[in-house]
Amino acid sequence: MRTVTFLVLEGVDKGRVFRDLAIPVTIGREEGNALRLNDERVSRYHAKVQAEEGDVILTDLDSTNGTRVNGTAVQIRRLRPGDQLSIGRTMLLFGTMEEIENRRNGAQGAPATQGGAQTIRADELAQASGRVQLAASQKPEPVVPTDWSARDGDIPPLPVKLSGSQAARLAEVFDYLHRGITTAVENIEANEEGTEVRLGFSEWQTVQAVQMLLARYGRMVAEPEPQS
Repeated sequence: MRTVTFLVLEGVDKGRVFRDLAIPVTIGREEGNALRLNDERVSRYHAKVQAEEGDVILTDLDSTNGTRVNGTAVQIRRLRPGDQLSIGRTMLLFGTMEEIENRRNGAQGAPATQGGAQTIRADELAQASGRVQLAASQKPEPVVPTDWSARDGDIPPLPVKLSGSQAARLAEVFDYLHRGITTAVENIEANEEGTEVRLGFSEWQTVQAVQMLLARYGRMVAEPEPQS
């Protein structure tokens, strides 16, 4: 039996994982949905996910506010690991971390028309349009480190036995950084295959700002300022 996994990136259910749902799966806010979202902008039965000829197919069930995949409004679309679904105010990530990593590694190892590995680059920064093109291109080395992984077994654990104040402060930091990333990616434009995305220059700067803040937080933890 084929199963699918969705991770909630944004919305009331942020952080939840709907793991190994048996296909077919309906998505909506009603009790009868296998993937039930607590989002008033999601229709009672909003969308359906089913398998057909080896593919995973998403179909919008004539919802009130529509369904988007990688920023594009769709009625029906084939899903691939790593695709983002926007349903109401909720953003879902399709696939497990392992499935997404396998897709990424497969894309990097796929033969290209001009030779070399297919990787992701940030280029074509046009002053007139102020746009950054994040495109599949040929480079000898991948931009994304190959030893980085979001698999459950590779994620560093959080500290345990935090005080209530420490837990609250840590949650505040995470929420702030998460909000920055969400703001940066909510307007991305992807091609139909999901292999190329365009990101506005302003959003690209937001991603780099979050990267900078993470670096600063890391240094502050490793080298705390002396207490006065």
